[in-house]
Order: sequence, then C-alpha cells, then structure tokens
Amino acid sequence: MTTGPPARSLPREPLGDPRLRRLVVGQGLAAVVDALFLTWLTLFVLELSEPGLTTGLVLVAVALPRAVLLLPGGVLADRLDPARVAAWASWLRVAVLLALGAVITFTSPSVTTVALLAGLLGMADAAYFPAAMALLPAVVPTEKLSRVNALVQGAESGGDLVGPAAAAGVIAAVGFGAALAGITAVAVVAALALGTLVRLARLGEGAGPDAVDGDQRLGGLHSLGEGLGYAWHEPLVRALLTAVAVINIAVVGPVLVGGAVLADQRLGGAGSLGIVLSGFGAGSLAGSLIAGWRPPGRRGWTVVGGVAAIGTGTAGLAVVTDVVTATAVVTLIGLGSAFLGVVIVATLQERVSRQLLGRVMSLVVLATVAFDPFSYVVAGILLPFGTTAVFLICGGAVLACAGLVAASPVIRSLR
Repeated sequence: MTTGPPARSLPREPLGDPRLRRLVVGQGLAAVVDALFLTWLTLFVLELSEPGLTTGLVLVAVALPRAVLLLPGGVLADRLDPARVAAWASWLRVAVLLALGAVITFTSPSVTTVALLAGLLGMADAAYFPAAMALLPAVVPTEKLSRVNALVQGAESGGDLVGPAAAAGVIAAVGFGAALAGITAVAVVAALALGTLVRLARLGEGAGPDAVDGDQRLGGLHSLGEGLGYAWHEPLVRALLTAVAVINIAVVGPVLVGGAVLADQRLGGAGSLGIVLSGFGAGSLAGSLIAGWRPPGRRGWTVVGGVAAIGTGTAGLAVVTDVVTATAVVTLIGLGSAFLGVVIVATLQERVSRQLLGRVMSLVVLATVAFDPFSYVVAGILLPFGTTAVFLICGGAVLACAGLVAASPVIRSLR
C-alpha cells in the first residue's frame, strides 16, 4: 500500500480553484439538507399522527435502508466511479424530495406513504455517503485533504447545530410545503455542484494509491468480501475503524440518554439538556475547522491523544454538578470527536487504495451511523446503576481503546 501523488490536473491551492469550491459547496450543502430534512420529517410526521411509536418508525424507515445498504454502496462507488455515484445519488435525493412535495401538496398523505419515500431517501444516502468521501482524493491534492474534509464536516456540524431551529422556524413561518420546497432547492444546488465534478474526477484517474489488480472485475459479493478482508487485515485501517466504532458506541448513547438523566438530576431540569447538547454541536464545529486549519504533524499520537481525551471527558461527566461545567466538558468531547474524525478520514483517504476506498469509507460511515442503536442500548442497560456508573464505564472503555490503539506500532509511527 503506497501513497500516490495528487491529481495532476489540479493546482496546489484547492480552495483557490473554483472546481474545488464546487466540491466543498456541493458536499457542504448536502450535509445541510440532511440536517434540515430530518427536522422537517420529524415535525411533519408529528403533524400527521400522535407522538409516539409512529414517529420512531418513520425515522427507522430512513435509517434502516441506509445502514443495510451502506456496504453495497461502497462497492458501487468503487466499481462505477465515486463522482458519478455521488452525483446520481444527489439527483435521486432531489427526485424523492420533489415526489414528497407533490404528495403533500396534491394529496392527503398517509404516514405509510411518507415512510416509503423516506426509505428511498435512506437508500440514496447509502450510495451517497461512501461515494462522497471516496471522491475527495480524486479531486483534492493529498496535502490539502484535511482542510477540505474539515470544511465539509464543519458544514455538517453547523447544520446539526442550527438546522433544527432553522427548519422549525421556517415551517412555523411559511408551512411544511414551502419549507420542503426550500430544502429541495438547496438539494438541487448541491446536486448541480457535484455533477460538475464527474469529468474532473475522471481526469485524476490513475493518481493516488496503487490499484488492486482485477478488482473492478470482481462480482458484487466478492468485492464486498474483498473490502471487508482488507479492512480486517490492514493494521492501520483496523485500528482506526475500531477507534471510531468504540467512540460511537461508548459516547453517543451516554451523552444523549445519560445526559438527559444527568440534566434532570443534577443540572437544574430537563431544559438544561439543550444547552449541554448545543455545546457539543459548537465543539464539533470548532473541532472540524481547527483540524483543517492546523493539521497535526504526528497523526498517530494525535489519534491516541484524541481518543484518550474523549474518554477522559466522558468519564468526567460522572462528577459534574452544574450546567456550565457539563457544557464545557461536552463541548470538549464534541471538539475532540470532530477533530479526530477529520484526521482519521483524511488519513484513510490518503493511504487506502483508490479501488478499495469506497468500501473502506462505507465502513467508516457504518461505524458512525449503524452503531447508534447499540450505544442507546448500552446506556439503557447501565442507567439503572446510576449516571456515575454510565459515564465511568463508558469513559473507561474509550480510555482502554486509546491504550490498544497506542499499542499498535503502525499507529505510533503514523505521520
């Protein structure tokens, strides 16, 4: 496995090139669309039915196809070209949003209809996410990957931070139909921007890590097995994916579920949870931008330190007694998580063979998306023992992961 040169047709200053600005705009706006639509969907389903199981089932209709099809989506990106798959998936999103807009405008939609269309959007996401992440090395010079990743992930964090309030405000002002039309318009701009990159990415073919001979000729299941085998047997990829998975399982559930109980018991009421979670969003945005502005020189020890810091912060929530301290700790956890995410994704984009990158990126997304339910289950199992136990056990698990990562020679030597 080697690290190849940057795409030859591109200048060395990615953000000064209008084509690469279109990449950042396209992927950034796509992330904003995700944040806005999730809020729109939740509120619209609540309008159609009583709060409860129905809302959860519609959200599952989005999440389940996305999780199940992520790995095949990675195979698709590797076999058909990530730029083309990202563009197709973006236009499929637009088509689904237009169909949903027509349904709510001209009919009296049922929850089932909305759920089916939401499921199609989840299928589009499964193709889009690995393709979009695999696309970056095809159009971005290697030394600038961290900066571009930071801008894209920063847009995602910013959307998560302001998206719910913005979507709710627009819905209250103009209604569901007009709000969905606005979200669709943003999705169209994102698809147009990404569509212009198909030819650009093809110009960079042959650059980057060495190809795996004959991989393009493998069948779908064989290709999937090839990607899973590579991720398992390659020490660097295995270590980084393990860190992502452990952090997601041990932090997401405790912060959301355990944080709600902590807010009610120690921080002055459930209303304080919103303040604490806003701190996480702000920290994530800051962490993404810092990682792009000042990429670390010693990546291996940065990964170890980042995992250890997240574990320490999670364990530290066991002793917080006021909302200011809790918000500060959660902000640092968000900052560390986002910083680490940029470093890990950029490292994999640089070092994984281009013909396997879509499959590896699908595993990264899977580790950050599909494991959320397991994290909630872990938090639920531990909560009867008290919030102190939740945060100490989960924080300890992340710290143990930091120790395992530090024990890897390939991580320690990573630059």
